[in-house]
Amino acid sequence: MKIKHLVYAVLIIGLVALVIYRIKTNEGSEKSGAGGPGPKGAGGGGDRPVPVNGVVVSPTRFNNSLTVTGSIDPNEQVQIRSEVQGIVRSISFREGGSVSKGQVLLKIDDSELRAQLAQAVTRENLAAETENRAKQLLAKEAISREEYDVALADYRSLRAQTQLIRAQLAKTVVRAPFSGKIGLRSISQGEYVTPTTTVTSLVSLDPVKITFSVPEKYSQSVRNNTRLTFSVAGSDKKYSATVYAIEPRVEAATRTLQLRARASNSDGSLIPGAFASIQLPLSTLDQALLVPTEAVIPVQGGKKVFIAQNSKAKEVMIETATRTEKDVLVTSGLKAGDTVLTTGIMALKEGSPVKIKTGRK
Repeated sequence: MKIKHLVYAVLIIGLVALVIYRIKTNEGSEKSGAGGPGPKGAGGGGDRPVPVNGVVVSPTRFNNSLTVTGSIDPNEQVQIRSEVQGIVRSISFREGGSVSKGQVLLKIDDSELRAQLAQAVTRENLAAETENRAKQLLAKEAISREEYDVALADYRSLRAQTQLIRAQLAKTVVRAPFSGKIGLRSISQGEYVTPTTTVTSLVSLDPVKITFSVPEKYSQSVRNNTRLTFSVAGSDKKYSATVYAIEPRVEAATRTLQLRARASNSDGSLIPGAFASIQLPLSTLDQALLVPTEAVIPVQGGKKVFIAQNSKAKEVMIETATRTEKDVLVTSGLKAGDTVLTTGIMALKEGSPVKIKTGRK
């Protein structure tokens, strides 16, 4: 029993000694923090300079370009349809194959139209003979001018009917309006088609068009005949194109301006409908101010950076333009010679003392 009490006593004494030791240690730390050495001016730990990295902003030559996305469109594309209705008698194209301008694609049954044409031609010939006899009688003053005019009008009317049937007959043969690649067909031989029936599609793939949009603020920087580069998903190849058309108005809903460029596609590697990542050169700036992307902080109403001024951090609101992989082009808010802070900026406040190490990583 005595041993048990002894153990309890030792544990209690040890616990009390530990508490006393911790109290004295904390008191020593507080005295050291209050009266110990520190930066001049305030004497507190909160005034110690924050170590940060920074870069000195200096004018540099910069090829200003814009990265946007666009889509690849065929140079020309149409939906092939028949202008007349009837039974499909023959299909003269291979799905997915190439066709030439004027090549026959489809033949519609024309037996009824040919019968109508034969009838119309017979009537036209009879009317022509009647008109000729009337002309001879008019010359001999055997009939009146009015009677001749009636015969002439009948002849012209029947001739027009014949021409109309010939035109309808020509439409029973569907031809390719331009050279290109034919799509998948949606009909079969012997099927009845109407002018609303889509037979297939035809696209022209060389060259192709690149359609894209740029923000409204760049509308004054884009020009016709500007050469650009682009790439497509799944390929590291860089393609080139030339801007040939600019929409004359800004799209109100998106505040963007649409452009269109043309690119060669002789090898057929560019497929319509694919997305394109486009590098559009805008201008070359001789006195551009660039800051590292990590230095820019998005805030409500814009963007800001911290600069060093008298060894203290100062907030500066900036306006930016083009962003590259490493830098951002600053258009206002900074001047040459400013030291922009690049590390520790999320912990800084206006007026925080800083210790700067300049130079990029």
